[in-house]
Parts: sequence; structure tokens; C-alpha cells
Amino acid sequence: MTRPAVLTIAGSDPSGGAGIQADLKTFLALGVHGTSAVTALTVQSTVSVSQLHPVAAQVIKDQISAVCSDVQIAAAKTGMLCDERTVRAVSDSVSELSIPKLVVDPVLVASSGDRLMDENAIDVLVSELLPKALIITPNLKEAKVLSGTEVRTVEQMGEAAKRLHDMGAMNVVVTGGHLEGGEAIDVAFDGASLIEFPAKRIGGASIHGTGCTFSAAIVAHLATGEPVMEAIAKAKSYVTGAIRGSYRMGKGTGALDHMWAKGPGTISGEGA
Repeated sequence: MTRPAVLTIAGSDPSGGAGIQADLKTFLALGVHGTSAVTALTVQSTVSVSQLHPVAAQVIKDQISAVCSDVQIAAAKTGMLCDERTVRAVSDSVSELSIPKLVVDPVLVASSGDRLMDENAIDVLVSELLPKALIITPNLKEAKVLSGTEVRTVEQMGEAAKRLHDMGAMNVVVTGGHLEGGEAIDVAFDGASLIEFPAKRIGGASIHGTGCTFSAAIVAHLATGEPVMEAIAKAKSYVTGAIRGSYRMGKGTGALDHMWAKGPGTISGEGA
């Protein structure tokens, strides 16, 4: 019995809520085989990030190469790429190994507010990695930094998505989890049309790892052959369910229930 294999290239979160850990849980829940290349080790809890240790660029490339030389990767994503050398190493690997269906989650700031990418790395991300992305998934703050425009409304999300498409990304989805109001609306642009993905906002405390989980879910659905917009829609639905079943483990942000769709017996006890 085989299943599609996918790759996450991201940082490690020892609290288990975001990063590599969230990606692998998402892959498991959605029925694809997850592989990984660790870009950085963080020292963090649900409250804050206290240390950030980038992995050597060559070691990142070696991890990716080892996986791709052995396993046929159907789709891949990037997460935290904290410095210029890391971004270049990942960009080079994507080109050299012809990694397909790349989803770039431009992780700039942690949920706690701690900065996770330096300015030079952002410049290289825009110039080298975004043009290789099938989809990029910035949140409001990330879209503002990358596009250089204010992003506070649904209309501004659409304008930012268009600008990021012009900068090289094939498809852009700006996530609206931090929008004001009763709906969390994501806005996607494919070069021709703006498409909105609304969901009723779920009240409660802030949740850790939603961006990582959303991009990982898109990768999982792309790997099983879903078209881009359908993959985004299904990923949105999955994350909404994971937020609904979220729970608290520490003193800070809450944790998603990545296994919510598996039915009774999971932490939330909610089925799909």
C-alpha cells in the first residue's frame, strides 16, 4: 500500500504546536507520507521564542537531497527560513532537484510576536523563492511586509495578492485570521480572478500554528491531485475544524486538534 509523499522544509517547534511538528501531524491526518528537512532549532514554549539556531545551509541541502534521492516527492512546502543562507540553500535545492508543487509559507513572525526572519532573508525570499512557488500563503502582517502595502481589509488583501503575483508567485492566498469582524476570510488570486474563502470566526484564545497547518494541508491536497483552488478550499475547511477542536497545553497560545477529522476518540471527540 502506497501513498503520496510530501516534504516540509521548516523549523522545529519543541512545544509541538507549529513548524515541522505541526506539518507532520497535518500530513498524517490527511493521509500523505510526511518527510522533513529541519532549517532551524528554536527554543520556545507556547508563550515565547527565546532562542533561534539556524541549521547550516549545507546540512539543509543535504537533508533535502537525501529525501529526494530516495522518495518521490509529490509536493512540498517551506516554513521558517530565518536567514539569507537558508533561503538560498532552499531555493537552490528546489531548482536542482526539480521539487514540484512548492507552497511557500513566508514565516516572518511567530504567534508570540517574536521575529523569525531577518531583512536580508526577506529580500532573497522575494527575489529567488517566490518566483518558484506554485502558491504562497502570507497572513496579513506578512502580506504587508512582502507587498509594501497596508493590508487590513478584504479589499486590501486582494490588492496585496495581486501585487505578490506580479512579484512572481503563481498563486497567492492571503489569510485573514486576524481580520476584524465575525468572519475569517482568505483571499486568493490566480492571475485572473480574486476568490474569497470565508469561514465563521471561532471565538476564544489565540491559537498556535494555524499558518503552518494551513500551508501543510494545501500541500497534502495538492499531492493527491487536487487543483490549486480546491486544495486551498479543503485546507481552509481542515484548519477551521482544527481550530474548533483546539485545546490548551501551556500558559500561552492554544494547540490545534490536528486529528479532529478522524472522529470520536480524538482529543476533541468531533468527527468530520
